[in-house]
Order: sequence, then C-alpha cells, then structure tokens
Amino acid sequence: MPSISLKTPSASYDVTLGTSLLKTLRQRITRATGSRTSRIFFVTSPALWKLWGEAVTESFESATVLFLPAGESHKRFASVEKLLEQLARNGADRDSILVAFGGGVVGDLTGFLAAIYMRGIRVVQVPTTLLAQVDSSVGGKTGVNLAAGKNLVGSFHHPVAVIADIDVLQTLPKNELRAGLQEAIKSGVIRDPKLFSFLEKNADKVLAGDTKALQTVVDRSLRVKADVVNQDELENGLRMILNFGHTIGHAIEAATKYTVLLHGEAIGWGMIAAIRLAEQRGAMSEKDAKRVVDLIHRYGPLPAFKAKAERLVELSAGDKKNRGGAKRFILPTGIGTVEIVTDVTEDELLAATSAMLQEMSAMTKTKKQVKR
Repeated sequence: MPSISLKTPSASYDVTLGTSLLKTLRQRITRATGSRTSRIFFVTSPALWKLWGEAVTESFESATVLFLPAGESHKRFASVEKLLEQLARNGADRDSILVAFGGGVVGDLTGFLAAIYMRGIRVVQVPTTLLAQVDSSVGGKTGVNLAAGKNLVGSFHHPVAVIADIDVLQTLPKNELRAGLQEAIKSGVIRDPKLFSFLEKNADKVLAGDTKALQTVVDRSLRVKADVVNQDELENGLRMILNFGHTIGHAIEAATKYTVLLHGEAIGWGMIAAIRLAEQRGAMSEKDAKRVVDLIHRYGPLPAFKAKAERLVELSAGDKKNRGGAKRFILPTGIGTVEIVTDVTEDELLAATSAMLQEMSAMTKTKKQVKR
C-alpha cells in the first residue's frame, strides 16, 4: 500500500492509502499504536455507520461507538462536552484510542477531543470523504467553530496514523465528491502543477469515481500536504499556503451560517476571489487565471449563496492567518506557485470579492434562462 510519512518536531506517523483497508483496520491500528491499548472508541455519524459500521467492526472484538450528527453546525462546544461526558461514562482512560471515522467535521472535532481528554490521548484518523482524505485528516490541526468564525478554538494534535480507504468514496454523495475535489485543485495550484494537469485531463474519470484516478488525486494531494507540514508544523510561515481560498471561503461559510455550502464549495468560491485579486494586481497571467477558474467550475457546479461583499470582507478580518494586525493573504502567482502577502488593502479585497459575486450572479441568471 502507498505510504506517506510525516515527520515533524513533535510527531512522526504514516498515512496509508489504498483499497480494502477497512478489512484490516484493527491490525493497522494495533501496528500503529502498539500494545498499550485498553479501549477503542469510534466517533462517527449515524448515516455513515449504517453504511460501513459492520465492515469496520468485523475485525474488532469490542469497540465503543459515539455518534456525532453530520454537518458543520454540530462542530461546536455543545458536541464536545456531550462526547467528553460519554467518554468518561464509558471508562475511557489515558491508554484509550479515539478513531475518527468520518469527514472533516468528525476528524477535526475528534482530534480536539483527543487533545483535551485527560490532557491528551491518541487518535487515529480514518477519513471517509475526499476532502478529509486529501487534506484535513493530515497535519494535526483540530478545532471547533465559534459564532464569530470557523476553527477559532483548537490545537495541534497529530494522529498516530491516518488510514485512507479509497473504497469508502464509492458511497460518497456526488456533491461531497465534487466539494472535496476543490481542495485537490487547491493543492495543484499552490504546489503541484502535475496534479493540476491530471485533474484537467482526467476530469471525466475522476468525477465518475474511477478508483485509480481518485487514488492518484488523493496521493498527490497528500504529498503536497505532507511536504508542507514537514517543513512548517505550526503554521508559522510556509504552511499558510494551504489556506489558499480559505480567507473568503471561511467568510462565506460564516455568512451563510454553515448551512448553505459544503466546505469545499465555499473554498471554490474563495479561490475564485483570490484569483480575481491576483489578476487585479497583475500577479497572475490571464491564461493561468482562466485555467484555474475553468477547472473550479468543471468540478462544480458551485452553489449560489446570498451575502454582500462588504460582509464577507468584514468576516475575513478574523482570519487566523492574520498576525500582529497584519492581514495575510495567499495570492496565486501561477499554477504551482503562490505567495503570502501582507499588503492587501480592504478596497482590493472588496473589489475581488465583488467580482466573484458578480460571476456567481451571472452564472445563476444563465442557468435560469436555460431552464426556461
């Protein structure tokens, strides 16, 4: 099985990628954690467990399953407290292992649980969405949302292993598959032009759920993530580039109360806003900008949403990349290259966000005309 290694100052672990991995999940967890294992606790959503629970627990003598309702709206402290109480009541101790079996919300929240329960226990990430497989399950970021913004509370708590089974993606709803592919596009834009070209040339296979094509996408995206995290574990510099599209993307999620768009869909619109800003500044060629925007829409359609540009810019002020009063923005300069800039003005960001909203409005009108 392909394996990708992460080696940071505080943690070292492998990401295993392949097919039929759920059948040997117990052995893989034991191999990663050693004999110091008392209890295993799965955190997952009811719908996902209904699909895959039997396959997961087949190799386990015993495991406790804790449920987290699906959706970004449940990534809150109320869910954290409820799950912590369940861990305590079920006898979880410092040798227990949490297994995050789900998408980005489950992964982020379970990682946070592991970071704070008894001052830290081990966690294994078993991502089941494309978005989680290509990005959020790796790197140790955990978090919960506040009303003021996304992931404003959290910690760095690396998993002891990441096990990504491509087979699980076959039951993924099409909109979630497409949303996850936006994060793969992000990886291509910031650091891997070969991945970007692969996504361009193999769109039909990828969107059809072809196993080999999806495995290539996940593999190359994870290698981008691992390379960046290995160089900058705590996001003091280079790791910020992984947030390309997230400044406005997170603002869109907050403005729509996390109920209108999937995370990847919001990031798609956020990347378009960043592309428009790069064009305004002359940082990116018109040809490259068109290629990126065309690919974003190829893996869409991105849902429309209601929000004013001024509100999105206002919400972006709480972005976690901002340091010491300086607003940091990830600006694409080509396909495979970005830069971190600190001199983006509010007027520039407003103009780029307005351009993105105008593009969305034009697309919506076109769709209505076609329906007529």
